[in-house]
Amino acid sequence: MFCVKPLKGLKVRFFILLHADKISAMIKLFFSYSHEDEELRNELENHLTPLKRQRIIDTWHDRRLPAGKDFGSEISAHLETSQIILLLISPYFIASDYCYEAEMMRALELNSNGKARVIPVIIHPCDWQSLPFGNLQAMPKDGKPISKYPNVHDALLEVARGVRAVAEEFGSARQVSHHAAHLEPVNIASQGDDIRSSNLRVKKTFTQREKDRFEREAYEYIEKYFENSLAELQTRNPDIETEFRRIDANHFTAVAYMNGSEASRCLIRHQGRGGLIGGITYSYGGAGTTSWNESLSVADDGYMLYLKVLGMNFRSDANEPLTLEGAADAYWEMFISRLQR
Repeated sequence: MFCVKPLKGLKVRFFILLHADKISAMIKLFFSYSHEDEELRNELENHLTPLKRQRIIDTWHDRRLPAGKDFGSEISAHLETSQIILLLISPYFIASDYCYEAEMMRALELNSNGKARVIPVIIHPCDWQSLPFGNLQAMPKDGKPISKYPNVHDALLEVARGVRAVAEEFGSARQVSHHAAHLEPVNIASQGDDIRSSNLRVKKTFTQREKDRFEREAYEYIEKYFENSLAELQTRNPDIETEFRRIDANHFTAVAYMNGSEASRCLIRHQGRGGLIGGITYSYGGAGTTSWNESLSVADDGYMLYLKVLGMNFRSDANEPLTLEGAADAYWEMFISRLQR
């Protein structure tokens, strides 16, 4: 009994020394984001889970602040000690004084000093190229906003792979310097306030009211998307004339003429739950058309609402989750394809 306690302590110390290489090699990643973009930050963090399970990175964001801690000093402390800083860029991020002034400007200083790598991740369309981080290589590829991908998971996977490449680059450099230095035991007890999972989401049941509101927002988004796209299509192409007509709150038509001849026409309806098929339908025809050729409906995965196509005329997988932008682009592709033959 006399030697059990000392032996246990020795084993713990020996374990820490054995695994110190892995513990010290973990790269700290800091999320700088607006709370308006929290859902996409959660989804991105899920895509980074393989890196966390492999103990390549350890992520931190302000939702991990322990109760009672000083907000500003805690965020600053984690920002200063992170090797990778993701700026989740959106109109909300740019409008936030704290994100822009306190976090982003300091992050760029750390990037300039070589103490951290700053990666702008473009969440939503916004005028970011002329801002102080506009010269940095952004993700996804070519700075295309994540919300413009028909399937946001394609974009998030691209970002996660980019983060892996940067983390492994940091890890290789750190491993060289680590073997040249003396290993010190890690004081895990001092990290107790911060040690916990970031995977805290649980599934929820969406109400019919939430689904109806989402569907209405989707229809209004598609309506505005078509109105603006038709105007731009006509501006860019001298031989094309377009016409957008809002019939009522639940119907609109779109027409494109090429050299005076009708090339494409559609009717988009918000059927709601009252129609025969429901959802948001697309018809190749005008206001008198009663049939439909494609339909969008609201679905959820227990974490977020999204749209999906029935799959009658759209090339993508019918089960593919679509954002508002992705859904609008799916219908626009059906419309514009008749001008591109």
